[in-house]
Amino acid sequence: MKVSPSLLSADFGNLARDIQLVNDSKASMLHLDVMDGVFVPNISFGFPVIKHVQSLSTKPLDVHLMIVDPGKFVTQVRDCGATIMTVHQEACIHLDRVVQQIHDAGMQAGVAINPATPVAMLRDIVASLDLVLLMSVNPGFGGQKFIPGVLDKVAELKQLLAEKHSRAQIEIDGGVNAETGRLLAQAGAHIVVAGSYVFKAPDPQQAISLLSKL
Repeated sequence: MKVSPSLLSADFGNLARDIQLVNDSKASMLHLDVMDGVFVPNISFGFPVIKHVQSLSTKPLDVHLMIVDPGKFVTQVRDCGATIMTVHQEACIHLDRVVQQIHDAGMQAGVAINPATPVAMLRDIVASLDLVLLMSVNPGFGGQKFIPGVLDKVAELKQLLAEKHSRAQIEIDGGVNAETGRLLAQAGAHIVVAGSYVFKAPDPQQAISLLSKL
């Protein structure tokens, strides 16, 4: 299993320390949640922080935009050094255009869907994607409880990817720990985003290592 620790749960007073912790771990990438207080009921951080994180991180940046009209910011995300740019299906009026813009900017394109959004909404775009992010909590806050119904969505998404010959990897974000991570691995997920489980652990690197072995 690939692990993408969520910076949202890091100690921002010791950001360099926590990024170095991820650098030295078995994490595959670093997950950055950008929130605008409109699409989700919280505000996190913006492009200056992402750019600073990129200067410290040796892991690819997995940037997840939980904002309205994310297509306006493709260039800025690229200039911050992102490898993957993920936007929400619910936030994009012209989703195909945004995905093309992300690819044209030289990044991998991901699309996220909220817990109440059906996988079928991705049918006409999934063949163009590098990643599909299934939210396993309602977005906006860290530390929430895993929504079990996402396990059925993983299975449904796997079937859709095969049907559409899509190369997209399946990423899960929200409530991930050793127990839910094991269930997600069994269901066929490729990447888990883990925030509180990693950064609040007595040994964050051990927590990452455990998830990576699932």
